[in-house]
Amino acid sequence: MRLNLLSLILAGAVLCIQPSNRAFGQHSGGAGQSLPSNPNPPRANPNTPGVNNPEMNPGTAPAKVDDKKFVKDAALGGMTEVELGKLAAQKASSDAVKQFGQKMVDDHTKANDDLKQLASKENLSIPDALDSKHQKRIDKLSKLSGAAFDKAYVKDQLKDHEEDVHEFQSEAQAGTDPNIRQFASTTLPTLQAHLEMVKGLNKSEKTSGQ
Repeated sequence: MRLNLLSLILAGAVLCIQPSNRAFGQHSGGAGQSLPSNPNPPRANPNTPGVNNPEMNPGTAPAKVDDKKFVKDAALGGMTEVELGKLAAQKASSDAVKQFGQKMVDDHTKANDDLKQLASKENLSIPDALDSKHQKRIDKLSKLSGAAFDKAYVKDQLKDHEEDVHEFQSEAQAGTDPNIRQFASTTLPTLQAHLEMVKGLNKSEKTSGQ
């Protein structure tokens, strides 16, 4: 009798325990299923421009340029290039420098004519003669001849075209007047080609001088 009673007590205890275990299992499993597969919130790609990575932001546009000053400087620079090109075609000892000088005459004469038409359309006045600063460059080179002229002329053209490319790029990107911006944009490839040519001449001058 005692054994039967004990068996009944144990069986009842087991029945009471099993539902509790099942309920715990369902709770823990349900809680686990409710969590996202990735508990960490998504983070922005650090390589995305503008997201916590200022170095990858597009380059800031140059400050607005003075259109009138650009036109004036371009006119003076263009006239100077033509005069220096004439000197190079006459005085240079290297055929390559002579040819480059003649190209400066041809290309900058065309650019100067385009600039004059633009200035007339925009009612802008441009210089018709060189100022003292630009005239000094011509006077300095006119006193040289032969290899000395070649070296000085190439050095002058390298520096000048680096400045020209920078100024025309700035105008093309940030100029206020659309017609002047268009002139700068149209002329820029020619100036960039000149810069590459004079870089080649400068390299040749250094090689021949060694």
